[in-house]
Amino acid sequence: MDSSQYHLLSLFSDGGLMMYPLVMCSLIAVGVIIAKLWTLSVAYRSTKKVLSEVEEFAEQGRIEEALEIAGKRPGPAAAILVAGLRRISQGDAGKELAAAIRTTGTIELGFLERGLVILATIANVAPLMGFLGTVVGMILAFAAIEAAGDVDPTLVAGGIKVALLTTATGLLIAIPVNIGYNFFVTRIDELIMQMEQGAQKVLDMAYTHGSSQPTFSAQEVSSNFGAE
Repeated sequence: MDSSQYHLLSLFSDGGLMMYPLVMCSLIAVGVIIAKLWTLSVAYRSTKKVLSEVEEFAEQGRIEEALEIAGKRPGPAAAILVAGLRRISQGDAGKELAAAIRTTGTIELGFLERGLVILATIANVAPLMGFLGTVVGMILAFAAIEAAGDVDPTLVAGGIKVALLTTATGLLIAIPVNIGYNFFVTRIDELIMQMEQGAQKVLDMAYTHGSSQPTFSAQEVSSNFGAE
């Protein structure tokens, strides 16, 4: 074991019991961040391509081929296109089309936001755990003074060290987790805009190829995509 590993283990040991839940929070946050980076990056990369491809096929009246292309692509916009194109191919441009788009958008939004609650909770709880460790460390320091009956720096140093280590660890966890949370929220907002573009394209195709003009707008269909 090298000196740096020994130093980290020593700091973990000196931090006391609160270091265990803090390390657990950090491991959970890392797992969620990696998973969200993968899922959102895949969805974001495929969305622009599928929108252009489906529009090209739809302009040529090749609805079935557009449906097949959308079905092979991942991402929320592709899912909305699949739901809408399937209804259009059945000659439906009415309420069932709107309901299909709205339901699919709600489901995809829930998938995109999965894990954000965990990150937000860790970002809020980790500093509080650190502050709790601070309180525990100060209690230990004053308990040592009370037991010795004298104020000796060596007696309170251990408790103060616990207080500082847990506070620093809580902040070190919360800061990057909060940055990651805000990044994911921004990326999800961009994907929601792309979902709305997909809904608009579906309505345009329904107007062009459907049996009747839709009696609703894209804003009405996608109004709940961004709902919390």
